[in-house]
Amino acid sequence: MALALPSNDALAVQLELLADLSEILGEDGFRIRAYRTAAARVRETAISVAQLALQGQAKELPGIGRTIEAKIVEAAEQGEIAALAKRRAEVPAEVASFLQLPGVGPRTAARIWRELGVTTTAELRAAAEQGRLRELSGLGATSEAKILAALADRPVGTTPARGLLGRGLPVVREVVAALAAHPAAVRVSEAGSIRRRRETFRDLDVIATATDAAALIAFFVELPGVLQVVAHGDTKATVVTQQGLRLDLRVVPPDCFGSLLQHFTGSKEHNIALREEAVRRGLSVSEYGVAVAESGETRTFETEEELYAFLGYAFIPPELRENAGELEAARGGTLPALVEAGDLRGELHCHSTWSADGKDGIEDMARAARRNGYRFLVVTDHSHYLRDGRLHAQWEEIAEVDRRLRPFRVLRGIEANIKADGSLDVPDDDLAELDWVVASLHTSFDRSPTERVLAAIESPHVDCIGHLTGRRLSRPARAAGAPVDVERVVAAAAATGTALEINAQPDRLDLRDVHARLAGEAGVLVPVTTDAHSVAALAYAELGVAQARRAWLTRDQVLNTRTWAQIARLRR
Repeated sequence: MALALPSNDALAVQLELLADLSEILGEDGFRIRAYRTAAARVRETAISVAQLALQGQAKELPGIGRTIEAKIVEAAEQGEIAALAKRRAEVPAEVASFLQLPGVGPRTAARIWRELGVTTTAELRAAAEQGRLRELSGLGATSEAKILAALADRPVGTTPARGLLGRGLPVVREVVAALAAHPAAVRVSEAGSIRRRRETFRDLDVIATATDAAALIAFFVELPGVLQVVAHGDTKATVVTQQGLRLDLRVVPPDCFGSLLQHFTGSKEHNIALREEAVRRGLSVSEYGVAVAESGETRTFETEEELYAFLGYAFIPPELRENAGELEAARGGTLPALVEAGDLRGELHCHSTWSADGKDGIEDMARAARRNGYRFLVVTDHSHYLRDGRLHAQWEEIAEVDRRLRPFRVLRGIEANIKADGSLDVPDDDLAELDWVVASLHTSFDRSPTERVLAAIESPHVDCIGHLTGRRLSRPARAAGAPVDVERVVAAAAATGTALEINAQPDRLDLRDVHARLAGEAGVLVPVTTDAHSVAALAYAELGVAQARRAWLTRDQVLNTRTWAQIARLRR
């Protein structure tokens, strides 16, 4: 029987817990950083790192050396890293979860455990209610109150809620626009993971420079959408919006705006790699500038472009800053020219009122797409709503709308269901007459999803696989998606000329960025589609393009940067 290998996410969880427990035990900081770096690399790798480790190839990944590779082999062969099992025996099970609380770092968690004898969530809550936490130096009544509030808001041991990019981006843009219009503002920019267009975020970050920092901060905390002011200083403030989103603003001097923006955009892994390379060249990079060891001077930078150029790099787009090869490419002049939203020429996956969950009619969808600058729209209503003669009736409406809107094209498509046996729920004769066929998993995600997708790819009528893993980011049970062997699917898609979409629905963004990058490198064409069920949802294309940019995709690698005539020539 074949060895059931741990997923990349499962490996990353083990490495992260190993780092947490090692910190609580006061172990070597360098080793702890190595565990965290490796965990991030494992999580962001498209193919099985456990398999790579068993083949002796995991150490070729950045941030994974021989020691970490050996630990991954242990996890693959024994189910758990031996060092993790050892530390689990030393640290009570719930103590590591204390690190999720505000103001509780590894040393504080260790002191709560060792000095107060607190080892569980229930004991921690009781200690806080009794005022015992403030007995520890460094923990006062305010810290105790924050811990109690956090325990009431979210049970310790659960994952902190993360917002969807599609929810946070409009909010941060509105705030940036409001701040930029203030008379004291000079430059204002979003920062953090939202600027890198990560699919989810914890906090929203804004960096600004101003002629009067205190005035801009005062304006910020009084914005109409602010529900609560968490912190208010002269140069930084934190608020909670009416949507429940935490938003941080820092106002910095103009001459170090570029350094601060780069630092607070991240990612942490990108910044660590940037700093380590700088140290080898006698430079020390901080959020305030670059110190030159030889001369003792500190250079400051008003823009990120100036900072990267001083360090010897081409400007690196925020979406690529994940320590996934971008620094080497920027130094060597091989960064790709990333796809842009304006490159899209049409929509290849959307729905109308012919789908029961569609909100707008075919003509409304088509006119909206035309207003967006598109040249074509393929209507891909759900196949199970197009039975009993409805499919051909829909074709008649599509033909009429297409005639009225020429030269804009409205085309016949469908989103067919991949059934449990791998077949499609639409007869081959009907599939053969369609302009575009998307095949998707919608049910039975635990029943051989890889084999079912591979069977669909083998169909001569299938042009594209929709939302490959079926993940739903806002649903914990579905957040990881179906256990699809993406590497096998990409190989099959490349061999058959089948497209693999980036579905831009905020709750999906599926393909993941690492999977889309793998597909692009294999020569698979990746359309950016919205899966829109309404006119408004066509705007999701921006999120899909951001995902494509995070995947290092160029205009040529994104299928629907072409006209419909060009796409039709590429169909199998």
